[in-house]
This record gives sequence, structure tokens and C-alpha cells, in this order.
Amino acid sequence: MATPAQGTAIPAPPPPAVDTSATHSSPIPIPAQAPPPAHHPAAAPVPPVTHHPAATAAPPAVDAAAPSRAHASAPPPPAHGGAPAPGEAAAGAADGSVPAPDGPASTPPAGPWQRYDPWAASAAGVAPLQQNGAAVLTQGQRRRRVRKTLAGMAALLALVSGGIGGIVGAHLERNGGVGQVELPQAGKESADRDPDSVAGIAARALPSVVTLHVAGSDESGTGTGFVLDGRGHILTNNHVVEPAGSDGEITVTFNSGDTAEAEVVGRDSGYDLAVVRVRGVSGLAPLPLGNSDNVQVGDPVVAIGAPFDLAGTVTSGIISAKERPITAGGEKGDGSDVSYVDALQTDAPINPGNSGGPLLDAEARVIGINSAIRSAGGGDLDGGQAGSIGLGFAIPINQGKRVAEELINTGRATHPVIGVTLDMNYSGDGARVGTKGSDGGSAVVPGGPGDRAGIEPGDVITEVDGQRVHSGEELIVKTRAHRPGDRLELTVLRDGDERTISLVLGSSAD
Repeated sequence: MATPAQGTAIPAPPPPAVDTSATHSSPIPIPAQAPPPAHHPAAAPVPPVTHHPAATAAPPAVDAAAPSRAHASAPPPPAHGGAPAPGEAAAGAADGSVPAPDGPASTPPAGPWQRYDPWAASAAGVAPLQQNGAAVLTQGQRRRRVRKTLAGMAALLALVSGGIGGIVGAHLERNGGVGQVELPQAGKESADRDPDSVAGIAARALPSVVTLHVAGSDESGTGTGFVLDGRGHILTNNHVVEPAGSDGEITVTFNSGDTAEAEVVGRDSGYDLAVVRVRGVSGLAPLPLGNSDNVQVGDPVVAIGAPFDLAGTVTSGIISAKERPITAGGEKGDGSDVSYVDALQTDAPINPGNSGGPLLDAEARVIGINSAIRSAGGGDLDGGQAGSIGLGFAIPINQGKRVAEELINTGRATHPVIGVTLDMNYSGDGARVGTKGSDGGSAVVPGGPGDRAGIEPGDVITEVDGQRVHSGEELIVKTRAHRPGDRLELTVLRDGDERTISLVLGSSAD
């Protein structure tokens, strides 16, 4: 069969046979195939389509402007819009179809293969095809696609930005930021503090506390003292000024930084107290003295000194115990440097250099003179370099006041005495009176306080004013906590029997 030339209309093939078993009451006509596009070089014949009995085709659309014709189809339009060819007209007549009357052209029923034009937009709104066969997007579809693309790009940008920000943040955290750093800080506040606080107590006491630098021919040292009066008298420990000897130098440095030369007024090794004096210094502020008899265990205290030459050091704690019998010194071996202290115990840190400094109560009043510590290596004297372990000892200010007054007034201090010689080698409980004195005579001084009270050699003193004593050192401490002329009640053990003896203390100056 020859291929029609371009522009020649191709007549429709004869209608295929229709399955009469379909559910419709009359056969469904198959519309004639529309001619291929005019520019297509050839059109292959379209195979016939047979309707399956189980598939009911939707009725073809009918143009409302033209009369409806059942089981009939319009002949194909003439090529190039001209009149139908003679053969075409005859075929239509033989078919039994009637040509449409003059007037508006009727739209033929839509079929799956009729009038298919891939280059024209569908009347139902289906997008036309591009030359590559892909559908051309409508304007709404293009807008939706653009929005989706922008949303995806925004999400990607946020993800990338977050990653970069995290990397930069981690780098800045490890290596610091860029540029100058300025940290937040609290503003300036008032320097005033509660007078009863540690800071308030220190502020009131520091102007009256001094640091002593002592230099002698053989040794030197540093200690602390505090002002007693406006005439320049300063109280400190005897072991602080002892290295100066009779020709050494003592320099006093005040809290303001001013310095002055000092001289020894008097000192006593038995009480471990000394008084020095500075001259030509005005504006001295003496520290008020408290009453050590009023102190109770647990009371708060503040210690001020120059530990290891760190002047103006302030520490705080409480009173841990009272009437601790402490002996310090003894480095000379002859007992001339041994001090006996009925001490206040405190846990306020005290270290070498604190010696002679004040122990203050909550009213910034002196209740003790820091004198000794118990170190982990043993020993009481703070002349060693052991540090504080929370066991510090201070001479009660009541005893310090009496001794200071005597040193200022007379240059020497008196000691209360019982008038007996003790056996310091006794290992039993209590203080035993010796059988012989240091001079080979009687252990009980004839006519002394003990002799007058009835004490005999070999007696063991077990209590003083109702408090137990366990050694000769404790008896001396308890005795020196009193003044000459004070009356004591002693419990004495003689030949297995206890008895109470009352005596009046004498003075070492007698």
C-alpha cells in the first residue's frame, strides 16, 4: 500500500466488529481515527480496539450545540480545511451516516485514539508535551517547585550555618575569642564591716599590733607585740627579745610601715613575758585589755601576728580549752629558760612569728598573749619551724597584765611560791615534796608558806583548789596562775591519808 503524500487525508479504516455480549443494549460505535498532523510524513494504521465485556466505556462527550446522534460519527474533516474528497463523501454515504447540516460544527466524541495531538494543550487542563516528551509545568506547578527549592536551600543553609557556628564556637571556647576581653566584675563597695565580725575586729586592732625584728651577736628572730599605753610600752614574749641579749638591736615596725628602735624595759623567763619601749613616737593607740576569767570554751577569738615575718596576718578560731598547764623552753638545760603557763588553748592558727601577738575576743579586747604551739613533731615552744596543727596556747591576759605592770614599774616580776622543793623525778600521780632542798637542806623552807601550813617532806599534793594535779609541773603552773598573797586550798596525801591544808602564797622576792 502506498504511503499518502504529506497533506493528503487518510480515510478511516472500517469499524471493527463489536462484541454483542457487552452489557450495553446496542453496540458501541468506534469513532474514526483522526488524521495525523499535517507535518508528519506518514501515519501508521491504527489497530482496531475491541471493547471487553467487563469494561464499560463512558459515554462520549457530545457538543451541546449540535444534535446528538446515537451510533453515528462525523466523517473526518477535509485536509487543509477544504471540501471532502469525492471518495470520502461516498464512503460516508455507504456507511449510512448522514452528514451534519450546515451550521455550527459539532464536536466529535472523544476517543482514546481520535484526534490525538501531542502538540496542543488538552481541553481538560493536561499540560502539553515538550519536544522531549516531558510535560510542560503550569504556572502554579512552577511556583510550587520554586517554593520547595527555596525551602530546601534555606534548610541546607541553616544546617551549614549551624555546623560552621558550632565549629567556630568550639574553637573560640578552646582558644579564646578575638579582640580584647573584658570580664564582668562587681562594682566598688563600702569598706565598712560589722564591728563584731573578724574583719571589723582586725580593722580596730591592727594599728596597735607591731612586728619586732631582733638581732644579737649569735642569733636573730622575728616576733609580734602590741601597744600597752601611749608612752610607748609594748608587751611581747621573753623568747622573742632574748636573742638581743644585752647589746643587741630591736626594731619595731608599726602597721603603718613606720619603724622605731626599741629597748628592753624588763623580762621574765618564768612567765615568758617581756616589755620593750619605743621613744619619740606619737599617736600610739593602745589595745584595750579584756578579762581572761570571763572567757568560756567555744568563744570566738582572733589572733594577729607576723608568722614567718608576714606582718599583719589575721587568723580566727575559738577557745578550745582553759587552764592548760603548759611548760615551754628548756633548751639551756639548767631550767632557767623554762616557762610555766596556765594557758588558754585555741584552734586559731598560730605559727612561728606569732609569739607575743594578741589573742582578741569578739569586742577586739586582748584576752591572751600568743606564746606556744604544739607541733606534730613534738615540743611546745614556737621557736622551731613546725607549723600549726590547730593547737595554740596563749598566756591569760590577767596574768600578763600583772607581770607587765611589775616589769614596767620595777623592771622585774615576782613569782608566788609555796616554799617547798618538789621531786621532779616522781612518776606517781600528783606532786611530791622532796626529801632535800637544792642546797642540801630541808625540802620545806623553814618559816615559809608551806612550813607554816604544815607541809612535810614526802607529802604528795593531789589537788589545788579542788582541781587535780598530776605532776610537779602542773603544781607550779597552778601556783603561778595566782598572785603572791592569794590563799590556796591544797589536798595532801601523807602515809595513805588525805588531808586539806590552807596556805597563803609567798613571793620569790622575799
